[in-house]
Amino acid sequence: MLDSTAAFGLNTGAMLKAILFDLDNTLVLFNENTFYRGYLSRIQELFADILPPEKFIQRLMAATRALVQNSGQMTNAEYFIEVFTDGLEAPKDKMWQRFMLFYESEYDKLNIDVTLPVNLHRTMRKIAQTGLKLVLASNPLFPLAVQMKRLAWSGLDSLPFTMVTHLENMSFCKPRVEYYREICQKINEPPESCLMVGNDPVNDMTGAIIGMKTYLTNDSKDDYLVTDRKMKVLTQLQITTIPEPDFTGPLAKVPDAIRRLSSPA
Repeated sequence: MLDSTAAFGLNTGAMLKAILFDLDNTLVLFNENTFYRGYLSRIQELFADILPPEKFIQRLMAATRALVQNSGQMTNAEYFIEVFTDGLEAPKDKMWQRFMLFYESEYDKLNIDVTLPVNLHRTMRKIAQTGLKLVLASNPLFPLAVQMKRLAWSGLDSLPFTMVTHLENMSFCKPRVEYYREICQKINEPPESCLMVGNDPVNDMTGAIIGMKTYLTNDSKDDYLVTDRKMKVLTQLQITTIPEPDFTGPLAKVPDAIRRLSSPA
């Protein structure tokens, strides 16, 4: 049988062991602002008997943004619901069940207009055939079931991911370097053996601080500027510089980066 790694000219016997992929506007392209406006409009209806829409959205956004402050003593799910329910009489478990009900019954009804990066499936099949560990390193702001629904937008939900980061299995989130350390611990690979692929200069490139190689994709038409809010988060995390990516280009060229990283020096 022909070895698929040799067939694509990839030498994975070198140090590269794992590829981490962001999801939004990396593996699937869409207008995030438009989508999340629809998301907020729909989810607030399920909580209307508990909170007025404005108060609900304020709490939801505050609890989501607070996740970057999670120190690792609890999962992101526990931290999120702790912040969201602070000062409310409703029990935390009941509120969590309410969120899960929304994700099970309403999330699929949201309008989502997506396009895919050029040659996405061919590119990802080629990468999967190298035998490298694949990690879906989407910011862990949603439970696993939702991350998989979102991955299905790209048609890649059947790929053999070693790990999918989500709200319940992570204790940190992007752009914290601890998020990347936690992934490395869970997949049992050092940062130096990992390549992080993503479209966001802040959230996806900070893995370089702990030694990861990075690939900044440019398939998305959304403009990922380093905003004042992102700079404030970096300052809070005592991150003074945004690392330059090792590679920049379309997702379709990631196999070329893998080849370069896997070739003997």
